[in-house]
Amino acid sequence: MSGRTENFTYNDAITRKFVMATIFWAAVATLIGLWLALMLVRPELSFGLPQLTFGRLRPLHTNAAIFAFAGNAIFAAVYYSSQRLLKARVFSDGLADIHFWGWQAIIVAAALTLPFGISQSKEYAELEWPIDIAIAVVWVLFAVNFFGTIAKRRERHLYVAIWFYIATIVTVAILHIFNNLVLPSGLLKSYPIYAGVQDAFMQWWYGHNAVAFFLTTPFLGLMYYFLPKAANRPVFSYKLSILHFWSIVFIYIWAGPHHLHYTALPEWASTLGMLFSVMLWMPSWGGMINGLLTLRGAWNKVAEDPVLKFFVVGITFYGMATFEGPMLSIKSVNALSHYTDWTIAHVHSGALGWNGFMAFGMLYWLAPRVFQTKKLYSTKLAEVHFWIGSLGILFYIVAIYAAGVTQGLMWRAFDETGRLAYPDFIETVVRIIPMYWVRVIGGSMYVLGILLGAYNIVMTWAARPSKYEEPVQSAPALAPYQGEEPRLIIPFHSTLSPAGHRLRYFAQAAWHRAWERRPLKFTVWVTIAVVVASLFEIIPTFLIRSNVPTIATVTPYTPLELYGRDIYIEEGCYNCHSQMIRPIRAETERYGEYSKPGEFVYDRPFQWGSRRIGPDLARVGGKYPHLWHVRHMEQPTSTSPASIMPPYAWLLEDDIEFGVIQSRVDTMAMLGVPYGEALKSAEEMARAQAQEIAAEIEKQGGRAGLEGKKIVALTAYLQRLGTDLKKKPKVEPAPSEQAPVKTASAGGDK
Repeated sequence: MSGRTENFTYNDAITRKFVMATIFWAAVATLIGLWLALMLVRPELSFGLPQLTFGRLRPLHTNAAIFAFAGNAIFAAVYYSSQRLLKARVFSDGLADIHFWGWQAIIVAAALTLPFGISQSKEYAELEWPIDIAIAVVWVLFAVNFFGTIAKRRERHLYVAIWFYIATIVTVAILHIFNNLVLPSGLLKSYPIYAGVQDAFMQWWYGHNAVAFFLTTPFLGLMYYFLPKAANRPVFSYKLSILHFWSIVFIYIWAGPHHLHYTALPEWASTLGMLFSVMLWMPSWGGMINGLLTLRGAWNKVAEDPVLKFFVVGITFYGMATFEGPMLSIKSVNALSHYTDWTIAHVHSGALGWNGFMAFGMLYWLAPRVFQTKKLYSTKLAEVHFWIGSLGILFYIVAIYAAGVTQGLMWRAFDETGRLAYPDFIETVVRIIPMYWVRVIGGSMYVLGILLGAYNIVMTWAARPSKYEEPVQSAPALAPYQGEEPRLIIPFHSTLSPAGHRLRYFAQAAWHRAWERRPLKFTVWVTIAVVVASLFEIIPTFLIRSNVPTIATVTPYTPLELYGRDIYIEEGCYNCHSQMIRPIRAETERYGEYSKPGEFVYDRPFQWGSRRIGPDLARVGGKYPHLWHVRHMEQPTSTSPASIMPPYAWLLEDDIEFGVIQSRVDTMAMLGVPYGEALKSAEEMARAQAQEIAAEIEKQGGRAGLEGKKIVALTAYLQRLGTDLKKKPKVEPAPSEQAPVKTASAGGDK
């Protein structure tokens, strides 16, 4: 029974802010991406500045695309649609403003730290611990505001878009908190509590599900609200929505380990990830079908309305990406695709097509409504944006798919004598340069489309009234629910059996209608689905010792090597180089012995990488003299003439911060790394090793006086990689070889 009618207004000011932020960060994120694409063919565009290298800017691009562009689009969608679906003004205008400005501050903090090498090095989770805390705080405030709005709603049942928003808020919080558990070693430096195999597992549990619950579920919520609105048609199938939602929530969370096929991760974990990834295909396509069939009877509008064009192509790319994702999780396919640009093409088809086009469709639909203009500034300009953006995506992904397949086939090719057909890694780099140029063309077209869209949105905003109206809405207050819960067996005299009644109850989704009017119960079930699925994989990986067999010769990094590893992370080397040799013949022939789980027990964070623009480095230690590394970093083309790696000459000029080494060793020791003498004299040990390496460099014909420069620390780390397996284990002397033990005689010592 409903209460008395109440009047209220919506807070569209917060939506307007997020709309403008979305289009601004869309331009910034894609312009950075275009610059990176150019640097892959013209590495001199870094201009010799550390802040402009590919390794440092790539994380900025991915964070800007995901959390700035897509993130602001999500918040614009949530604030606009949830108020109308719940028939309630946002719980707190103040919290909404704090959310907006806090999120923008986080984005700016990322822009100020990542180019300066302040990074955790874990994909999509590079930001350091103070920013991670800020993200958690802002996210909690957003959650409070969202669930507070649900609590004051005037609509009994939660519409499907709200389900997806709930799943996003709950799951992103869980993922962010548990993947970013670290021990700080300074204001902007930390080490994760996980190491090696466990760290890799947690990263891809987070990384895959960041795609699932930040780039998929909220955009599905967006689709379920804005597509029916734009088409003026109801959602095709309510029951398909239920199946789509719960399958996505439960199955997606298991799929992360498929990113680690053939690595040191236990095979059972990656196989489990593969099985659930394959299962994801059906529910994902159920969502695509539900979206496209919502347009039944309205396809004539698609030809006329650019908003619907963006939505249709966006949903189609969702279908393509969610077919390809399960396919890439299959081990035999992954053996070819992993570490290649095929993965980059797959990610960008989803990001540019699904996320980008859904966001632009929403923005074009929202702009005249939230800016209270009669219409969009230019429908024709939106059409131009659609076509130039679509062509840009095709140029981009077709070229990079070709590049990825070319890389994979060349890496694993053998000639008629049984030797590697292309033993020099640089041969694959040279072969795909033309494809990189085509990507630049496609990326330029996509960016141009965004700039046209930004102009269109800004001009629509410019036509706004001098003062925004706040139309008064009316709806009955939500009184306590008085109805009966659906019963399993009614009526009692029915000819149906009890089992038949239960089947009918389930098939009619009456159980779900009951959940929809109980937001707390609904949220609890979402949380249980996510947590249970996560724990089934996490607990065995962490508690069963056989998953990470130890190796006696693997010892902690020396203080200088640890600092050198931090430089490696700072420069973003993991963005181009992997440190994981898979048990595949082509890889062991090219790089050496395949990687073992026990090699990484002291790696915090892990550095397995996800892409090879350069060769794998897992066994690079001792392969070249110290001077080779110095020359390679100072001018890569001096050692590899066709290299597309930018120079890192500043490493020969920048001083080692010896004063921070002790605190970093102490932090690692607190995490369980067995440091002995280094706990008392880490700085002295680092200086002594630096002196030795610098002397060797000078003896080999290199520059003198490098003992205090970062290049020496980085060289120490690189020369350590893969060498532990070559060491001989310490052999305890047999009892007969030990010194005789004195024993006291019956009469005592004399």
